[in-house]
Amino acid sequence: MSHTPEKLSLPGRQFLDRRQFLSGSASALSAIALTSLLGQDRLLASGTLSIQPARPFAPRPPHYAARARNVVMIFCAGAVSQLETWDYKPALIPLDGKPLAGGPAVTFQGPAGELARPQYPFRPRGQTGKWVSDLIPQLAELTDDIAFIHSLTSKSNTHGPAENFISTGSVLDGFPSVGSWISYALGSENQDLPAYVAIPDPRGVPQAGSNNWGPGFLPAVFQGTPMSASEPIRHLSPPPGISPTSDRAARYLLERMNARHLTANPGDEKLAARIASYELAARMQLSVPELTRFDDEPAHVLRLYGADDTANPTKAAFARNCILARRLVERGVRFVQLFNGAYASGGDLNWDGHSKLKEQYDKHAAILDQPAAALIRDLRQRGLLEQTLVVWCTEFGRMPFFQKGAQGRDHNPDGFTCWFTGAGVKPGVSHGATDELGQRAVIDIHPLYDFNATLLHLLGLNHERLTYEYNGTQRRLTNVEGDIIREVLLSS
Repeated sequence: MSHTPEKLSLPGRQFLDRRQFLSGSASALSAIALTSLLGQDRLLASGTLSIQPARPFAPRPPHYAARARNVVMIFCAGAVSQLETWDYKPALIPLDGKPLAGGPAVTFQGPAGELARPQYPFRPRGQTGKWVSDLIPQLAELTDDIAFIHSLTSKSNTHGPAENFISTGSVLDGFPSVGSWISYALGSENQDLPAYVAIPDPRGVPQAGSNNWGPGFLPAVFQGTPMSASEPIRHLSPPPGISPTSDRAARYLLERMNARHLTANPGDEKLAARIASYELAARMQLSVPELTRFDDEPAHVLRLYGADDTANPTKAAFARNCILARRLVERGVRFVQLFNGAYASGGDLNWDGHSKLKEQYDKHAAILDQPAAALIRDLRQRGLLEQTLVVWCTEFGRMPFFQKGAQGRDHNPDGFTCWFTGAGVKPGVSHGATDELGQRAVIDIHPLYDFNATLLHLLGLNHERLTYEYNGTQRRLTNVEGDIIREVLLSS
């Protein structure tokens, strides 16, 4: 069938023009070449990742060159007071016991009291001369290696939603935790252990519980695996009465049956994912007992962490959790979330210092300080800190005044401190600031979206490209916000 030019559409007639045809072909070929180059450099916008159901933790490349390969997040539950730790406010000292002019009459838990000086002495540390509290003397010795962010803000002043916000980017339940996003994006370098491990405090789980390590709407395989030095993974060992030989034989038979069933049902991704989960559990039966056995740790390492402290069993248990975190990183586990502090308990089990702040902080700091500082030192001397990002964080801060009739500070989401050290982090930096009383962030204000965007960036992940479609919306850890805090990063 032939067509005369008169019967063709205008676009069709344009194709008969040799000059326009060659021009259009050149543009099309250029576009194809550009797309190919951008794809090779991983610069094209990407949506949901393609995950192999049979190998969900296979290592996956980042968006661009990463500075960090692993993360250890030390999460101090209960909201540590920045005014007793990292954010020195000498202006509070002469105002101690005086009212805050124009201050709020009522805060989260009731009437506001008088301004209160820092409850611990501060002194300059290291080459930077940064003023840090005597509450945490061993962590204070590491100041020259730390990048502090003093101007963070949260969206909630309630523990559960605020824990959700820093861990998942949303105050609501049901969103993926940061470790789940990272294991989803990058997989793991060790196929015999979970990609993401959450280590609860010896005193219990945090206020938001498993939301802190849950997968939300991501595939369930990317949730964190809770375990600790004192409570290894449950149901890992065979039941009493089943010999190791019988257990191995049963696993082998199950493996053959699963493989046969998968062959008969090609393309069944849920089945492949379930088999992969069972196979990981079987491999963990061999890898986890060795991981949580501390008999081979030299005495000087146990002493460094305080794991041999018989006078403070909670500190010793937390110290063993810190050693476990180091061992997990050594074995290539991608993300380790290490909790210090449990659920709301009037401040007895976590850092929620409403009524007896100094008395309770004396106890909590004795548990945190030596083990956490030892973890960073140990990672460095083993050469692991060059590839490991260590994060210290808490869900919000504290007010510069005591609560009325109490010796503690109320919740403050408007200005608080978290920090980074390790891979890709500029050492000895203090970025951002709160006002002279420490109540509000006033310089370089950063919502926690920025904090998480920076964390992802150090792992080579673009927070705007790391997305997952859920209910018709491309979701991400940083919602529709987030800017990288480049002032705390080493230059490329």
